[in-house]
Amino acid sequence: MRVMVIVKASKESEAGALPDEKMLTEMGKFNEELVKAGIMQAAEGLRATSKGVRVRFSGGKRLVIDGPFAETKELVAGFWLWQVKSMEEAIEWLKRAPFDDTEVEIRQVFEAEDFGAEFTPELREQEERMRAQMGKK
Repeated sequence: MRVMVIVKASKESEAGALPDEKMLTEMGKFNEELVKAGIMQAAEGLRATSKGVRVRFSGGKRLVIDGPFAETKELVAGFWLWQVKSMEEAIEWLKRAPFDDTEVEIRQVFEAEDFGAEFTPELREQEERMRAQMGKK
């Protein structure tokens, strides 16, 4: 199963504070362990919401809202995409992450089989073509 591990934003990350060398070193070691174990598929940090926008869809209207956004506890500062055997395995890996004072969420990613008959053979073929083009087969 694939999971997205979502690192929540903090006041510091929203202020644009970058991790220090110690944290970068520890996170690098942890990420290397994930790669060696065949767990990590992707990982990225995100800039503060002051550098972002939201697009609100309402009927045919599109409203662009410039950041920063309120409610830091609801914002995302970064993510991993992991391939694990179970949610329990994801939790065990995450417990080893070098965090001191943050909140991290783990969410299972939908797979093609989760959509049932609505995901027709034609749609599955389209999905496979796109994944191949993205180099993520």
